[in-house]
Amino acid sequence: MHLSKFFWGLRALAYKIKFRSFGNFSYIGKPIYLSGTKKVTIANKVRIFPGLRMEVYGKNGKITIEENVSIGQNLHITSSDDELIIGKNTTILGNVYITNIDHEYRIIGKHIMDQDYIIKKTIIGENCFIGFGVGIQAGTILGKQCIIGSNSIVRGTFPDYCVIAGAPAKVVKKYNHNNGIWENEIH
Repeated sequence: MHLSKFFWGLRALAYKIKFRSFGNFSYIGKPIYLSGTKKVTIANKVRIFPGLRMEVYGKNGKITIEENVSIGQNLHITSSDDELIIGKNTTILGNVYITNIDHEYRIIGKHIMDQDYIIKKTIIGENCFIGFGVGIQAGTILGKQCIIGSNSIVRGTFPDYCVIAGAPAKVVKKYNHNNGIWENEIH
């Protein structure tokens, strides 16, 4: 066994107290920053590699990571006053940002960080694949088994079984249940 995984196991024991819920066989590599973890639920068999920055703000902010999720290095995830859910069996590669928070910006002469948050529920469906460097913005709802191409910027509602790519991201393929083929989306 790698020595680092031994320390991840010890850290997981401490997280059972620090988090709202921390499932069996779950681990987090050394995080960069954790805030509001009493509002975070991590189910069984969640694997998060080092460099996690997780922040939960507001009275009703909540993050739920369902079972059997694998997350690469340097995930930054923020939630405030609504839910942010990552569905079971999802894989997230490195350097990904996921949020349910937008910053108001329309008041001229007032620093953006001093303006109100705009909160929108964000849900990643089960069995999704999030490519390297993806940004998932507030209000994004992904259906089951969505595939997100690397470096995509995602906002909006997307159906089950589709491939999404670009900045801004759009559906580029959908699974056809009649013939069992992933077909290009015509725009």
